[in-house]
Amino acid sequence: MNTREIIEMSSAHLMRNYGRLPLALARGAGSYVWDAEGKKYLDFVGGIAVNSLGHCHPKVVEAIRSAADQMLHCSNLYHIEPQARLAAFLTQKSGLDKAFFCNSGAEANEAAIKLARRYVKLFVDADRFEVITVENSFHGRTMAALTATGQSKYHQGFEPLVPGFRYVPLNDLSALRQAVGPTTAAIMLEPIQGEGGVRPVTAEFIRLARQLCDEMGIPLIFDEVQTGLGRTGKWFGFQHYGVRPDILTLAKALGGGLPIGCTLANDRVAQGFEPGTHASTFGGGPFITRVALAAMQAIEDEQLVPAAAAAGEYLQDALRQLAERYPNLIADVRGVGCLIGIELQVPAASFVEEAMKRGLLLVSAGPQVVRLLPPLNVTTEQMDEALSIIESVMGSMSDTETKAE
Repeated sequence: MNTREIIEMSSAHLMRNYGRLPLALARGAGSYVWDAEGKKYLDFVGGIAVNSLGHCHPKVVEAIRSAADQMLHCSNLYHIEPQARLAAFLTQKSGLDKAFFCNSGAEANEAAIKLARRYVKLFVDADRFEVITVENSFHGRTMAALTATGQSKYHQGFEPLVPGFRYVPLNDLSALRQAVGPTTAAIMLEPIQGEGGVRPVTAEFIRLARQLCDEMGIPLIFDEVQTGLGRTGKWFGFQHYGVRPDILTLAKALGGGLPIGCTLANDRVAQGFEPGTHASTFGGGPFITRVALAAMQAIEDEQLVPAAAAAGEYLQDALRQLAERYPNLIADVRGVGCLIGIELQVPAASFVEEAMKRGLLLVSAGPQVVRLLPPLNVTTEQMDEALSIIESVMGSMSDTETKAE
């Protein structure tokens, strides 16, 4: 099928919950994808931070073939070796103790919220139930995760929302102190807001959150669905701050391109889950955990965590030079590792579309922020290719603005 036929079939049979670009991708390899007509694109979206190894990494593909020959599914009624091995890997890397596996970031965050509330009710104070999150955050689309998300545009039409959530402005120490009270059960935040415009949390804010949780004996939850597993140049975003959470959520890159989510917790808080209190039919099955192990081992063996730090520094240095040349278009460049945001003075959607026409895939993070999410194994040549296209778009938009004046 060609692109037009695919778009027509999609329009006829799929719900309209995605604002799709007029592009139908057919295959991918490494840092590149090809559309239905065979046009090649450099992919700096990566399924929105999923394809940290690029497309069809040989070790992941081989793990898929091998895992499919062994077992596709068995229930969590039984012990599953690759699930236990993946849990051991993630707890060792994070410094946490126990894992629960599910199928997505939203599910991981739902589990985190349930775990925090139940732990606090059982072991701290039965009157505590409220979860404090941050304005402009994003935690998922299921009802509790949606309510935890501090963006009203995602709430519209789904009211009444789940009770027991409160939002504070990002990096506002006074607001965080004032929000905490006798009903607070947890504080939940992203070390770097991804969907919210690539906005890092300050060290002072994150340390205050840790201090307040310690004082009350309640869990600190870090949502690292987007920032975790090497994306920021460390295995986890929290490692930039020297502050460890009680609960940590992961997904996106964990499955090497396939769906899996994970909620990690320390031994103390993990007591909140007992048999029958939470579950997932498909969570942590033998197939996906074998594949996830291969993906994590590839990140480890190929030293892609320090590679992500170096790539991020290279890209941000070059983008800041572009910002000096195009101050009328670029308001800010920010990010950590291979999670980078360009804040524009023009609509991000227009910039993304122009880059796509030139063979570079980018994604917006709000109305005026363009996000770069390259694979962690991106090469210098590929980064230069992306930067050349970005500069071309800048030049074109700058010329258009000049003519409009």
